[in-house]
Parts: sequence; C-alpha cells; structure tokens
Amino acid sequence: MAKIREVGLVPVLRADSEEEALAIAYALEAGGVTVLEVTMTVPGAVDAIRRLAHEAGDRILVGAGTVLDPETARVCMLAGAQFIVSPALNVRTVELCRRYDVAVFPGGLTPTEIVTAWEAGADAVKIFPCSAVGGAKYLKAIKAPLPQIELIPTGGVSLATAAEFLEAGAIALGVGGDLVDNKAIRAGKPEVIAENARKYLEIVAAHPRKKADTSLRSG
Repeated sequence: MAKIREVGLVPVLRADSEEEALAIAYALEAGGVTVLEVTMTVPGAVDAIRRLAHEAGDRILVGAGTVLDPETARVCMLAGAQFIVSPALNVRTVELCRRYDVAVFPGGLTPTEIVTAWEAGADAVKIFPCSAVGGAKYLKAIKAPLPQIELIPTGGVSLATAAEFLEAGAIALGVGGDLVDNKAIRAGKPEVIAENARKYLEIVAAHPRKKADTSLRSG
C-alpha cells in the first residue's frame, strides 16, 4: 500500500500475449512507473506475472487484475503477485488475501458495495467503471461520507481527467488504454508509453495524497 500511494498509479495491462505484456511493463518502468496490474484477460497472464516477479520483482510491484475468485487469486499469489484486483466484489477472495497478507482491491460502485468490500477487509476499493457514473464528481460524492475508505478509480482515467480524480480523493489511479498503449509496443515505440508515464507521474506529484483514517473501520 505504501508503494501504491507513493507511485499513485496502477496501470492496467491488457495485452494479446505474454511477451507484449512484459514489453509494456518494462516501458512503464522506463517512464518511472513501478507498479502494474497484469489482467487475467492476457493470454499467459500467470506466466507473465511469474516472469516479472522473477526478473524485476525487486524493482516492480506486480499485481494481478480481473481476478474473479479465490482460486485464481491463489494461483496468482503463488506466481508472485503482490496485490490482487477485481472489477467486482467476491468476499471469499478478500478473505483469502487477508489470510496471506496480500493487498486486495475488489471492485465496487454503489455505496453498499464499497462499504461491504471495506468491511470484508479490502485495503482499497476499485471504483469501476467510474466514468460511467459521473467520474471525479461521483468519487468526490462517495468520499464525503466515507473518508476512511481508500478508493482507486478505474475507467475513464486519462491525462485530461487525472488531476480531477486526485483532487476528488483518489489514493491512486487505475489507468488503462490512455497509458498502456498496445499500438505503440506493436509499432516498436515503447518510448511513447514511457513518456506518457512521466506525464502521469508529474500530475500525481502535483497532488499530494494522504492515507485515509482506516481506524474508522467497523468491519
């Protein structure tokens, strides 16, 4: 959690192959982003996580995304994933991560889903798809009565909206296609991703974030 708060970004890697996922990961690292989420929609996702953990685990915080059940979470953890992300809430997955002291960010959208995830033991809640329900304005509205819950908006986060989400109270930003540019990798231009990563980091640096008061946890 300390690393994720420090970096302020959780790039969501969706790729057509294991090799493409690794190329994206190293392009992000070149741009200064050392946290990333390899989604289970990537062919060979678990092998990609294993390779990244082995080759760059001392430099990059590798997580697994689109994890829908505790069985998949366990496989990813054994491969080296250091945090687990899901677009939805599965309480058994949260409980497994708590048992093994692995950070977990289940998805939630409504106040009830968000509080349920938090009470189950979530380290932070992924607000997805955030842009579909109002973007930064929705996040700010949620944070008002729930300041103790750390939120990571995903869906609709871009260079144009990043500052708004941070000002609304995001602890970090889940960023997909606006940063993870698969076309740039396929064109042999990883520097495009690296440059975008630097731009995101500049925005994050301009918006200091503080840890939520999780002493208010009631679950």
